[in-house]
Amino acid sequence: MKKKDFKEKYSKKANKKPVKDKKKNDYKWIVTITILAFIISLSFSLLSEIIIPNVTLLVAIFVTALFIFIGIIFDMIGISVTVADIKTFNSMAAKQVKGAKLAVRLTQNASKVSSFCNDVIGDICGIISGSTGVAISSIIANELHVDILIVTLITTATIASLTIGGKALGKSVAMNKSTLILYRFSKILAIFTKK
Repeated sequence: MKKKDFKEKYSKKANKKPVKDKKKNDYKWIVTITILAFIISLSFSLLSEIIIPNVTLLVAIFVTALFIFIGIIFDMIGISVTVADIKTFNSMAAKQVKGAKLAVRLTQNASKVSSFCNDVIGDICGIISGSTGVAISSIIANELHVDILIVTLITTATIASLTIGGKALGKSVAMNKSTLILYRFSKILAIFTKK
């Protein structure tokens, strides 16, 4: 059976949007997410470039840990939205539970939400924590008068291991507590969105 025949035989034609509309929406989403990624990345980079060179070692470590933490949290949200059961949120929305309607919308757009959380926020946080790691290495090398190459290697390896280990742990939690995580995120997000 040819691919075209297979699609025609098994696809539902009722209430189906034309392929052109879907492609148009996909292109619009790709352009939107690319611009959004640029703006967020620029903001985070500017923030780290302003803060890190002018702070103490402890503050620089705290800022780096914060970026790692944000990356892990958004990775958990990205996983949760793809795993969460929409039926639970539909039931909660029917009972007018705060944030439930937003959780339904997030679940219905799981691929876009996941892409934003995992790819945009997660990747940007990874890049920024890496660049702040270079600044931390420079501070340590200057204060302790040690070889910057060795310090940079150790700092980069530490940041990478914390990020990967944190995301692995976060994924495990997200798989088991997806509904709760998405509900809490939706409740927080509902504060900033119109009803």
